[in-house]
Amino acid sequence: MSDSIAGRAASEASVSRPTRSISGVRPGRIERPASTAEVAEIMRAAASAGESVVPTGAGTKLRWGNPPTSADILLDLSALDQVIEHASGDLIATVGAGTPLARLNEQVATADQRLALDETLAGATVGGTLAANTSGPLRMLAGTMRDLLIGVTMVRADGVVAKAGGKVVKNVAGYDVGKLLVGSMGTLAVVTEATFRLHPVPQSRRWVGVAARDAAHAAELTQAVLHSQTVPSGLEVDATADGLQVDVLVEGRPEGVAGRTAVLKQLLPGAEISDRPPAGWGRYPWGDTSDRHVRIKVTFRLSGLADVIEAAGGLGLRGSAGVGVAYVAVPADRVITEIRGVLARLRETTGRHGGSTVVLDAPQAIKEQLDLWGPVPALELMRRVKDEFDPDHRLSPGRFVGGI
Repeated sequence: MSDSIAGRAASEASVSRPTRSISGVRPGRIERPASTAEVAEIMRAAASAGESVVPTGAGTKLRWGNPPTSADILLDLSALDQVIEHASGDLIATVGAGTPLARLNEQVATADQRLALDETLAGATVGGTLAANTSGPLRMLAGTMRDLLIGVTMVRADGVVAKAGGKVVKNVAGYDVGKLLVGSMGTLAVVTEATFRLHPVPQSRRWVGVAARDAAHAAELTQAVLHSQTVPSGLEVDATADGLQVDVLVEGRPEGVAGRTAVLKQLLPGAEISDRPPAGWGRYPWGDTSDRHVRIKVTFRLSGLADVIEAAGGLGLRGSAGVGVAYVAVPADRVITEIRGVLARLRETTGRHGGSTVVLDAPQAIKEQLDLWGPVPALELMRRVKDEFDPDHRLSPGRFVGGI
């Protein structure tokens, strides 16, 4: 460790003893770099010593995926928390990976702009959101992290700093590398900075919500909205034991929002209009970060919505009916055979509708008894990519699909 890192004041110490584990695996130590250069220095030293490294930000998704096979260093990137550049005229912003999404949006909001990406977990950082590829209702308007990311600065497993993409929307040099890092669970490189395309903050927002009689009716309502000219920013379904709700978000100029809201009111008999989001909007159905649920993500073609709701039963499904991404919460106190049965039912249904079912997180004792990922057709290709980026398999080893 260099003097530049080791010599920091105790209140900003870069190295400490771990007080938390990663799905039961306790790291050897925690390193807290404050710059890309310091990340590179740590990674070079780790490569020389053959040490494994697990990057983290706020830790909101640190337990997602498999437990790492080893974790010599927990690389805490929370000090990389600055908005480095905001070019409001170009609608772009470059930020450190440890920057909370909420803080980024607070800063760019001063220019009436936003990163059109929902904070699905309170305190989530840019880097963690990128690594897990999380998104919420606004994915219907602007897509996911892959669509909004235009450039990254990353540190390879050997400590070499590299850049991909650029700082203008039209610059696509190396853009696919940035896309590759999204959703890779920190297994390919350590992202230290990211550049995003921003959107203007809408002048007006309205939510239109309506109760559905059953899964088929929810699918019918969803299709009515999708085939209308209302251009929703979000189209969500919330299925619980208490009933089904379909909610639509419309944004834009006040006169346009008023007109589209009126159309939706006619399309959705009994609908109610609000200028506030419904309860649970943009949040997962498990509603907490405790061990009380097995947390499942499902994807599917839009035509499969009714079947997926039926497959989830009354467990609690919430997500983007207009995109085909949703989440299911299974109480962790169910017997393991029942949990496996739910998982098998969801996998059969989503597979039949061109999607997949993945266990994001669960209590460790349950996680060990489940196949978290299910069938992955591109697994061999993903392994080859891992070998190219991290030939010694020291970055978040084992956390991703297939033990990558």
